[in-house]
Amino acid sequence: MAAQDSPQIYLVTPPAFELETFVPRLAAVLDAVDIACLRLALAGRDEDAIARAADACRMVAHERDVAIVIADHLHLVESHGLDGVHLMDAARTVRTARKDLGADAIVGSWCGASKHAGMSAAEAGADYVCFGPLGQSALFNGAVAEREMFAWWSEVIEVPVVAEGALTLELVADFAPVTDFFAFGDEIWTSPDPVAALKAMVAAMA
Repeated sequence: MAAQDSPQIYLVTPPAFELETFVPRLAAVLDAVDIACLRLALAGRDEDAIARAADACRMVAHERDVAIVIADHLHLVESHGLDGVHLMDAARTVRTARKDLGADAIVGSWCGASKHAGMSAAEAGADYVCFGPLGQSALFNGAVAEREMFAWWSEVIEVPVVAEGALTLELVADFAPVTDFFAFGDEIWTSPDPVAALKAMVAAMA
């Protein structure tokens, strides 16, 4: 993933879904909007279910030249033809993931609202760091990632930054000048029309 002047879209799957219904919805979104990366972010420990989802989502993504990473399941990356991993433990395992997957794989790091964790992840070899949430949400605990931190990061650090969590149209418009990527998940999947919901978020960036 490479940063550009205007924010790119990073799509995050729901934590649970039925493949038969989700895959067509995913395909429709990928066909409608230019997506830089897709993250498979299934909750739970059912390895068979996660593996099946990885195969199905990889096929949809790669058919459209979209990179796909998986949250935390490092051991599934190579065996299922994925492009990398998104680590949820701040910077703690970035170095290990980079060593295991090699220089060409995508290694991303969720760093919450901690600039220190972001800097540690970047120094350890992360391809991007992800800060959030940007607003209050029952899905996230802890501090909100402030706009000032994104502005500082974008000016000082070369590693791309992703804004994720509790995004609204107003927050997207406000943070667009200071982030490289927006990660959208529940913001669109909870809508009856994910394509329209995502297009509204994209329009708010302008």
